[in-house]
Amino acid sequence: MTDYLIANACLVNEGQRREADVLIRNGRIEKIAGQIDAPDGVEVVDAQGHYLLPGMIDDQVHFREPGLTDKADLASESAAAVAGGITSFMDMPNVKPPTVDHDAMVAKHALAQGRCTANYGFHFGATNDNIEEIKKLDTRLSAGVKIFMGASTGRMLVDDDRALEQIFEHSPLTILTHCEDTPMIEANAARARELYGEDVPMSEHPIIRSREACYASSSKAIDLARRHGARLHILHITTADELDLFEAGAMASKQITAEACAHHLFFEDSDYAARGTLIKCNPAIKTHADRMALLKAVADDRIDVLATDHAPHQLSEKDQPYFSAPAGLPLVQHAMPTLLDHVSAGHFSLEQLVAKSAHNVADRFDIAERGYIREGYWADLVIADPSGQTVVDHEPILAKCGWSPFAGHTFQSRIMSTFVSGQLAYHEGKLSRGCIGRALTYDRDHTR
Repeated sequence: MTDYLIANACLVNEGQRREADVLIRNGRIEKIAGQIDAPDGVEVVDAQGHYLLPGMIDDQVHFREPGLTDKADLASESAAAVAGGITSFMDMPNVKPPTVDHDAMVAKHALAQGRCTANYGFHFGATNDNIEEIKKLDTRLSAGVKIFMGASTGRMLVDDDRALEQIFEHSPLTILTHCEDTPMIEANAARARELYGEDVPMSEHPIIRSREACYASSSKAIDLARRHGARLHILHITTADELDLFEAGAMASKQITAEACAHHLFFEDSDYAARGTLIKCNPAIKTHADRMALLKAVADDRIDVLATDHAPHQLSEKDQPYFSAPAGLPLVQHAMPTLLDHVSAGHFSLEQLVAKSAHNVADRFDIAERGYIREGYWADLVIADPSGQTVVDHEPILAKCGWSPFAGHTFQSRIMSTFVSGQLAYHEGKLSRGCIGRALTYDRDHTR
């Protein structure tokens, strides 16, 4: 393994900025200091004028393996992820077969070993009838327990109230919820069909998958969590209304946390006219006012985690009428650039970006020795040029689906280098195919 000295960086970590050098040996951060002389045999990476950040830990991706590998796979999507500044990911369970029992979880780890450019973890899936599997969950293998409280890609909807009560009562890990009320959505879809037949315009998507459906489901999840004392993390919040359900402030004292995703912070309903089904996702992209409320909630510390919900489909699948086109879009390759643009625009600080894309994720899911730039920790690091540019159309799309919802856009920053467990995974526009990510490990001394 090559050792590295990152020199002359503006290090951003744990709420502070400072000029520093970082020495990486055997995959870990050996020393952080104002100036470090390069030891013999160490490769120097000059980060003058650039930010040095903890790598993003994306707590919500759909890399589609096993069973859906025509859309994506662990190797292709993890390579795209490191190009976007993501050093670790946590994959969702709605694959084929779904990750809803111990054997499926073990098999998924086996698929990932030696094939992922980024570090990897996997969420366990809840169903209406697998409470016994959840009770005996091996907490060394799973990041969290995912509940689809609204129907989305795959058939993992948990709509049995008794099952929900048991999951919230017995889950040994943080519960992650996709919150939309399916009966409301089905009623809205029926009304849209009455108006338009099968030729429903994309502008109806946030009306069909409505703000009321989001709020009703999020409120229900929070009520369940409070009654059972469960740790709850609500994924991809999209409405200003839901933000009132969450507390502002530091995450350390929170039992219930909220997440916002890159596409909901970037797009709004006026974009459906030009981008159509390419930005169809669940929950739906909402209004300009909702987008601005989400950005403010990041700054107010009401949103605790920033993620992508990367969920690719083939372009031919997306190029269908409303009801046939699947929901989801590829996002990991431009994860950090889109978030850095919000920093440049003054919506939230760079320190907040670092906390919500790395520190808070590591803390929320008990990830050991990652998520911070600390001596002794694994060297999961990103060097970003705040004055560089990322012209989306000028670079190959690394996701297997081969397209990006950001086509035609130029981001005002650039990922220069990404280190994964001390390996240079991505540098100046090129992937290192020899980089092998590791399975995330967890430091857990609690059962809730």
